Amino acid sequence: MSAAADQFKSSGKVREIRAYGNGHVHDTYLVTLDDPGGTKFILQRLNTRVFRQPLLVIRNISVFTEHMVRRLEQAPSSPARRWEIPRLIVNQNGRDYWTDSEGFFWRAISFIEKAQSLETIQDMNQAEEVGWALATFHWLLSDLPINQLADTLEGFHITPRYLARYDQVRTKACLNRSPEIEYGFRFVDERRKIVGVLEEAKAQGRLRLRPIHGDPKVNNILFDTDTGKAVGLVDLDTVKPGLLQYDIGDCLRSGCNPLGEDIDNWEMVRFEADYCRGILQGYLPRAAQLLRPNDYACLYEAIRLIAFELGLRFFTDFLEGDIYFKVTRSQQNLIRALVHFKLTESIESQERVIRTLIQEIRGEVHAD
Repeated sequence: MSAAADQFKSSGKVREIRAYGNGHVHDTYLVTLDDPGGTKFILQRLNTRVFRQPLLVIRNISVFTEHMVRRLEQAPSSPARRWEIPRLIVNQNGRDYWTDSEGFFWRAISFIEKAQSLETIQDMNQAEEVGWALATFHWLLSDLPINQLADTLEGFHITPRYLARYDQVRTKACLNRSPEIEYGFRFVDERRKIVGVLEEAKAQGRLRLRPIHGDPKVNNILFDTDTGKAVGLVDLDTVKPGLLQYDIGDCLRSGCNPLGEDIDNWEMVRFEADYCRGILQGYLPRAAQLLRPNDYACLYEAIRLIAFELGLRFFTDFLEGDIYFKVTRSQQNLIRALVHFKLTESIESQERVIRTLIQEIRGEVHAD
């Protein structure tokens, strides 16, 4: 990684390289230079088993970050609010990526100072900031034609495809069927009928493709270390054409689970409806001009489905031998799957509450 860091340094020498964050896919490092300002940048080795066309990822980031910058210059999000956009760093050869002698694909991204990510939401103010940040991201990209974005991860958030993959893997899996694994099998089988709800709405023209983040979980949102306000989103590899419901559902399944996805006591997981209200109170007023009646009508289904979908993906990866999501201990992806299955159960048990708060917030937005 030292050779990769040297490719992207602006001046001086590399003083420190350390692992950064806890992403499931790429290898990420924080590089600090020995210049007077102690310049920092993010260095990543892309997982090309997941992102098989990394040049498309680089092109997408270049396209939409430049669009965001122009949008902010033309119509600032809010004069009183800070909003940061991570930018690709050009290396010594004038390119925004580097391939090493072993064929690994590297890129560097600007480091956002005085900002931090949170693993879980701790209060309602943070919940509203999470919603505001996602709405701001959607607003900034809302007029970017989707044909300018490549599909960097084909099939991403297409739940029927994940179910088909799960069925293939399940028939080949050879393992001891513990009570937890049997629970997972039953859970998936009982919810087969819900997997196509968003894709059917898209096929029928009730939902349309827009530019989305693709992975707006809580720890991909940066907060100002002084003010506590949201200042931007990171982990931009999955920005692509998709449904806003994918993003809203993913944001809520992450934000409304304050215990996180790596808790061993998965039976304690609960979907916190108060945090759901807070996130939607931050999101819906800011995104009101982007949403149509059918978008609201599909929100509950999205919240339920995306929680289930991620559990299905973790479960499939566990059955296949942990080839997609990185793990640090045995059965970690199984635990992650059970967490999301329990979260889905909690969402289902609160369907009336969730639908009611969506209607209430929507009414407040349009009353104004």
